[in-house]
Amino acid sequence: MARVKLKFPIDNPLFISKINVRISDINYGGHVGNDSILSIIHESRMQMLQNFGGNEMNICGNSLIMADVMIAYKAETYYGDVLIIKIYAEELTQVSFDLLYHISTTRNDQTIDVAHAKTGMVCFDYEARKVANLTQGLRELLMVTTMDQNN
Repeated sequence: MARVKLKFPIDNPLFISKINVRISDINYGGHVGNDSILSIIHESRMQMLQNFGGNEMNICGNSLIMADVMIAYKAETYYGDVLIIKIYAEELTQVSFDLLYHISTTRNDQTIDVAHAKTGMVCFDYEARKVANLTQGLRELLMVTTMDQNN
């Protein structure tokens, strides 16, 4: 079976968040569960949007809905770990964009990749219940990382 792989920019993230692994994130295997990784991705995205003065219902005049998600697990992570989530943007279209999440932790002075993820975000008009165009303001905000990927 072919593994899903993501390629990240050299290192110009749109946003970096730090999230502590909670005891409720731990599953019966003694490590963070796959459902918790998805929640951690969502939390980091919300922190990013809040940092830019918005949320998923209004960021630069757009509302967002997640169309798809992909997660590639790289290593176990445990209660007490502090996860570093670097978020990048790519694949901007007229109505959508992808967010990439590079999730790592530091343990015993060593950086460990925990997971790589991607969410497909679509601009959405919740009143009309249909896809909407990406505003120029949101496009400019997201372009910070996509421009540097081409260098």
